[in-house]
Amino acid sequence: RIVSIFQNKMRTIQQAKTLFLDRDGVINVRIVGGYVKNVEEFVFIDGVLEAFEIFARLFDTIVVVTNQQGIGKGIMSEEEFAIISKHMTEEIKRAGGKLDAIFHCPSLNKEKPFDRKPSVGMGLKAKKQFKQICFKDSIMVGDSLSDLIFGKRLGMHTVHISDTNTEARNHPKRIDFRFNNLLEFAKFIEYEKNNTNK
Repeated sequence: RIVSIFQNKMRTIQQAKTLFLDRDGVINVRIVGGYVKNVEEFVFIDGVLEAFEIFARLFDTIVVVTNQQGIGKGIMSEEEFAIISKHMTEEIKRAGGKLDAIFHCPSLNKEKPFDRKPSVGMGLKAKKQFKQICFKDSIMVGDSLSDLIFGKRLGMHTVHISDTNTEARNHPKRIDFRFNNLLEFAKFIEYEKNNTNK
């Protein structure tokens, strides 16, 4: 039974057409206990730009969904976030990748906003903008449990970016796959998609 469940996950992840990604801790180095407030503090994690080049060949739509309550706290402005987003998108494109849109929630966690993960608001906004998105044919990649709950609430496949198996063992229904980093996942999905029909 375990084997059949795994095989089913493999078949469905191979067919995924849309990729959702968290930002901090997945694309760029997370500032523990703080926020990325400007371009100088935005540092791509090793291998991420190569990963996006691979994703551009494999997915029809690629979007980022990111909680950014640093804006709500007044630590950074919407304008500063926009500058960081433009820099990130341009660097990804320069490396041969693509990023179709970035959705963010600036509200404070205590306000319990509908757009803040694990609530699904940003996912619904993405689907409204990109009509081709089908959640069951989508993958959510994140480094925190809220990312994965967000993905599962919308019926997506979930990928946890973490260098430990702890969360995957503790939350098997929320995490379909785990990889140490984005490039590791990119190489895996490239291999799987290229060998689907062989």
